[in-house]
Amino acid sequence: SRCTVRTHAAGSIIHQKNMELGYFGIVAKGENRVINEFENGNVYMIESNKAIDFIGEVTILAGMSHTSVTDNVVAYISRRDAERWLASDINILNLAARHTAFKLYRSSYNNGAKLFYPPSYLLLDYMVKYGRQNGMESSRGMGSSRGMGTSRAPASVTVLRTRQMQEEIGVNVKTLNRTIRQLKEEGFFSICKGKITFTREQYEAAIEWLEAEKDK
Repeated sequence: SRCTVRTHAAGSIIHQKNMELGYFGIVAKGENRVINEFENGNVYMIESNKAIDFIGEVTILAGMSHTSVTDNVVAYISRRDAERWLASDINILNLAARHTAFKLYRSSYNNGAKLFYPPSYLLLDYMVKYGRQNGMESSRGMGSSRGMGTSRAPASVTVLRTRQMQEEIGVNVKTLNRTIRQLKEEGFFSICKGKITFTREQYEAAIEWLEAEKDK
């Protein structure tokens, strides 16, 4: 009776930086991103979170008043109720603390790459991860005599999320466009209708290049 459920459309803003936090949200369905937009127009993606997740837990656990995709379904309770809940129920406190610790671990583990690797490395790393998520690791396999289907890797994959790619890599548009032109000329991918498209051979070439760069 003290909870409200809202659906946030993809692309909408759930909460903005430096706004006072008056609620605690439990993301029940969907995925959301935490981004930092700077005055010069650059956008940096801090993290991407999938349900089940929380909104406002870092701010509440830190005792601060202000905070720092797909459709989202979020259950909201008041901040006052959330503070009482976290103080009285060790289970929800442990769950929120684990989520917070995981976010900090993931952020500290991944964000260093954006400081020390060149844009070409960051872009190819993003491309490889995107390819892996979209079936490039699937083996061609052999069908069994019982007629089971085979798992086949796609002939090519097209990166559809151009803006999200910029945010996740953490480079400005000018640098990203220059890097795309450079890597296209080197044969790591082609451009189809303005989108990066790569084959299995180009995907494997990118993996080899990334492995070689790690050793330098």
